[in-house]
Amino acid sequence: MIRVVLVDDQPLLRSGFRALLDVEEDIEVVAEAGNGEEGLHVIREHLPDLALVDVQMPVMDGIEATRRIAADPALTGVRVVILTNYGFDEYVFNALRAGAAGFLVKDIVPEDLLHAVRVAARGDALLAPSITRRLIERYVSQPFPTPAGTGLKELTNREREAVALVAQGLSNEEIAARMVISPLTAKTHVNRAMTKLHARDRAQLVVLAYESGLVVPRDR
Repeated sequence: MIRVVLVDDQPLLRSGFRALLDVEEDIEVVAEAGNGEEGLHVIREHLPDLALVDVQMPVMDGIEATRRIAADPALTGVRVVILTNYGFDEYVFNALRAGAAGFLVKDIVPEDLLHAVRVAARGDALLAPSITRRLIERYVSQPFPTPAGTGLKELTNREREAVALVAQGLSNEEIAARMVISPLTAKTHVNRAMTKLHARDRAQLVVLAYESGLVVPRDR
């Protein structure tokens, strides 16, 4: 059973999402909240597998809520997917840096919502290669923060290569083809790199790859 918390200041949207999710045999909405502060409370209480969190809310927005969830060791198993009205905007970019596993637009069709919940719950980043490339483009267009110590020296050469390909927006299958290895081996390299870099998912791995200087945009 995939346990979900809905955090959004629009009751009608929460009701609609809940109606869609609760009829599925493998999904259960365990709690709702109308702002980030309430969301943190119910997430800590229910420890869901997935939190669908609106990016803009009163009291505490989705970015700050995501940042606090990602920083809390007790909430390591909670994956955050950001809800937005506008697609890939600055709010979503900052939420991904804060620790979100991905994002969804609020006008998503029901079938895609159900698929997205299952994808995120099983530990895959909800970022299509095209979205990853847009994330990269945003990094190209603005200054980087000071690189933080991330344990890059612990990566093997093959893991570094895999991370660089993830940062180009490649899937595990594409990485496998590029590195001439099996998709399972490619996934292993990526997962080990995520563990060593303390990245929650592929979205965070892309962020760390650029912030650390492991990957440098061609335009720089």
